Amino acid sequence: MTPWFQLLGPAIAVAGLGALVLAGDALWPGRGRLWGWISVVLLLGLFALSLTMSSAGIAPHHAYVAGPWSLFVQRVLVCSAALAILGSMDWLETTVAGRQAEYLALLLFSTSGMMMIPGARDWALLVVSFELMGIPLYALAAWAKNDGPPERPRLASEAGLKLFVTGTASSTLTFFGLALVVGLSGSTRIDALADPGRVPLTVVGMLLIVAGFGFKIGAVPFHFWVPDTYQGAPTPFVAYLSVAPKLGGIAALAVILLQGWGGEASTWKPVVVLLSAASMLVGNFFALNQSDVRRLLGFSGIAQMGYVLIGLAADTRAGLAMALFFMATYVFTNIGAFLVLHAGAEGSGGHTIPKLAGLSRRAPVLGAALLIFLLSLAGIPFVAGFWAKLFVLLAGYRAGLGWLVVLGVALAVYGLFYYLSVARSTFMAEGEGNMPVPTRLPLRLAIGVCLAAVVGLGVWPRPLLEAADAAAADLMAEPVAVSTAR
Repeated sequence: MTPWFQLLGPAIAVAGLGALVLAGDALWPGRGRLWGWISVVLLLGLFALSLTMSSAGIAPHHAYVAGPWSLFVQRVLVCSAALAILGSMDWLETTVAGRQAEYLALLLFSTSGMMMIPGARDWALLVVSFELMGIPLYALAAWAKNDGPPERPRLASEAGLKLFVTGTASSTLTFFGLALVVGLSGSTRIDALADPGRVPLTVVGMLLIVAGFGFKIGAVPFHFWVPDTYQGAPTPFVAYLSVAPKLGGIAALAVILLQGWGGEASTWKPVVVLLSAASMLVGNFFALNQSDVRRLLGFSGIAQMGYVLIGLAADTRAGLAMALFFMATYVFTNIGAFLVLHAGAEGSGGHTIPKLAGLSRRAPVLGAALLIFLLSLAGIPFVAGFWAKLFVLLAGYRAGLGWLVVLGVALAVYGLFYYLSVARSTFMAEGEGNMPVPTRLPLRLAIGVCLAAVVGLGVWPRPLLEAADAAAADLMAEPVAVSTAR
């Protein structure tokens, strides 16, 4: 058995950084921008250090397992936190001066909770990890209630309230499910689900748990909070909210379904397939009618989760690897898109499609970046999103999910209409006036990193594919109580 502090080292380091930011701000107030840079540098240092780590271990009572699987997810989460902090620094300085440290600490504490999720193999630890992830997010969603136009307080309060209510509903469903699963299995270990002595009530419990995590990733029919929260919360924070918690939710579902309940794919696979199809349908159809780009990207994110669920429904190593690859590319694509939208809104005064008109003339680099991010979300060759959709659809096809793959391809074509409507406004519509787009170094740097990742992975996806495959192989190799062919 490996000591806890060694296995949870990355998560503890991020939580410690959050505490350091709070303590430093208390001792030396008014240096929020400095603490932002320190946080980014230390997060990047942690990422670099993780590349040298090959540690694998198991905590006492099999409550936590560290290895390539957990390290892969943690690295992506660290990147998302660093990019979110970079993208938020200028906004924090201009709108909530004096409270930057609180924002940074909450974001870091939430990230530390997410980083414990992929290695958790005990229900108690998994639930604690999700609560540590979720509680700071509720506060961050309502952070902009005293900033901006008259409707901002209402929208920000609504965003925070909806995220809190849906998070509470998610936890309630999960707890009801756990009461059945743990009570009937007699163990809090996730892999106890694979006990062949299961009774029908255990299946009911598992369905409740899957529904609870469906809220976390914004899958249909648990998606209602997504567009309103994205519209009302601060856009730099939404860039983080739109990817990091979803990666945590997908990681948890992968552990529960593929490792914990791996011997009963015939029971859970139809549910995941249904969630996937419904998410792709609802997300794409509702996105087409949106004028606010934040809401459009919210519904787009619902559809994207449908594609990720194809990888989980495949119940294969390849399917899981492609789901991980999809999520990693989605992190850079979506964060980049939201940050460009944030920069454009500072110049135009709004987040609607008409407000983006003429962005390519006012800020050519931002306009080109937004186009590339939109093409990646749409799955157009040859950017990162193309490979992500192609590979996850291939994995689904090889797993016998032919009709779901056909639906995914058809809806990907349909999705082009709303992505290109944003691009058309950016490049072809006449803007109101010639207002400049103010962007300073942190925001430009964050957008540049996202752009480089999306283009670079589009040209050379192999390193990330190999890392995702190694992570998937690590999880799928973990023994379950009932063996099943992969």
